[in-house]
Amino acid sequence: MNSPILSAHLTLEPNDTRRLAKLCGQFDEHLRQIEKRLGVKIKNRGNRFQFDGIDDNASLASVLVDTLYKETANNIEITPEHIHLHLQEADMSQRIKRKNTSDANHRIDPSVSNGKLNGNANKDDENNISDLSIQTRRKLINPRGGNQKQYVAAIRDNDINFGIGPAGTGKTWLAVACAVEALEQNRIERILLVRPAVEAGEKLGFLPGDLAQKIDPYLRPLYDALYEMMGVDQVSKLIERNTIEVAPLAFMRGRTLSNSFIILDESQNTTREQMKMFLTRIGFNSTAVVTGDDTQIDLPHRKDSGLLHVTQVLKSVEGITFTHFDSKDVVRHPLVKRIVDAYSADDKANQPNNA
Repeated sequence: MNSPILSAHLTLEPNDTRRLAKLCGQFDEHLRQIEKRLGVKIKNRGNRFQFDGIDDNASLASVLVDTLYKETANNIEITPEHIHLHLQEADMSQRIKRKNTSDANHRIDPSVSNGKLNGNANKDDENNISDLSIQTRRKLINPRGGNQKQYVAAIRDNDINFGIGPAGTGKTWLAVACAVEALEQNRIERILLVRPAVEAGEKLGFLPGDLAQKIDPYLRPLYDALYEMMGVDQVSKLIERNTIEVAPLAFMRGRTLSNSFIILDESQNTTREQMKMFLTRIGFNSTAVVTGDDTQIDLPHRKDSGLLHVTQVLKSVEGITFTHFDSKDVVRHPLVKRIVDAYSADDKANQPNNA
């Protein structure tokens, strides 16, 4: 039996044609994106919107459009990527799955017909997002979803933090954002970007140039995040002054890192000895963030990974936090989440054969 088509209605105030144009996008491309992702039909005349869909899909679309319209008041650019992030933040994909088990007589809660979520939960979520916002000079970054919020809160409250999970979940991006914020607020004196120089399954051969140029290709994701948050010129100046330092993991031995924010990226490719060496470099007034994907280990033997080992050895040590991400936290193209899920399912299916 097919679920009935239900409707939600929304009137956006104030009625501002410029903001409405930003919300809808060129040729209503933003509305079409929401329709496709949520399986709804959106009709509007000016600032009055109607959303038709099965179960709670229509109300979800109403909430999303209302939230996006409010953001246009702050001159936030509405892009397909921005809309995708909002869909991920609300974890709408999971909520849509519940439609298969919903009561056929389900009706949209009147409390969402005006585009607002019911109860205090929404207010709490808004407060949490505000409290955990990362403010840099060039942009304001908000963590998306429960795991990202937990991750940022842990980084602010603890000296050593691990972010573990698949690609595209914001582990490195948020770590760099926290580092930039701390530097700009003079809470630290420098940022260190560290990564093991392990090739991802292919032989790259001889890399020309000095140390920085040799390690640059391995640290490109960190650079990209820095450039977006600080600008290319500013990052270049800070690197020249050693305020931002780039180093391969092997060069950390024997150092004590105080008044610093240290990011160890791709930590799944550290050995047990390297991980211990890195963690014992931490000095006073320093924060370390270790990021890694335990499903993409490029070491000859998976069991030698320092990341896999450290999650067992230090899991109960006070002052050290572990935040585990999964596919629902992916904030890249929607296909990335499906790819991660497919590989995870394949790994589980083949696990008995590997035992």
